[in-house]
Amino acid sequence: MPQIIGYIRVSTVDQNTVRQLDGINLDQSYTDTCSGSTVERPKLNELKSYCRSGDTVVVHDISRLARNIQDLISLIKFFNNKGVTVEFKKEAMTFTAEHSNPMNTLMLNLLGSVYQFEREMMLERQREGIAKAKSAGKYKGRPLTVEPTEVIALLNDGLSIRKVANQLGISTTTVQKIKKMT
Repeated sequence: MPQIIGYIRVSTVDQNTVRQLDGINLDQSYTDTCSGSTVERPKLNELKSYCRSGDTVVVHDISRLARNIQDLISLIKFFNNKGVTVEFKKEAMTFTAEHSNPMNTLMLNLLGSVYQFEREMMLERQREGIAKAKSAGKYKGRPLTVEPTEVIALLNDGLSIRKVANQLGISTTTVQKIKKMT
């Protein structure tokens, strides 16, 4: 029996998912809490494996499914090739394997490009802000998750940077930064 399956995505745990598919009667739903900049998302992968021909995947808006046009088109093709319909509620657009709508395809490409542009502009503003904060001495990066003394002690014991990082569960970059601090 065909199912109506919801896909919800928010970027951070603090964001509320309620508004995305509120009031829609879903048989199943999958919620990711991560960036839409990649298609390597745990719940999206589960959804891709779970859905069957005849099912409908419902998404609040295009940006919730993908933040770049290539991934967006690829995901819709993937679902349609499985016989799964994809619906975007906010844009009132539906994509099926059986029926092609040239206007929907045009709008998908336009809106997908707008969402991609929006993300790229946000990242550019973020980089500019970080650069300004760094030059003003206000940006120090993320706080350390390990005591620098532990790192230094292991390095002094003759362990390599990589071995120290593996042992403490931190990145080699963090070990290198701590090493430079001393």
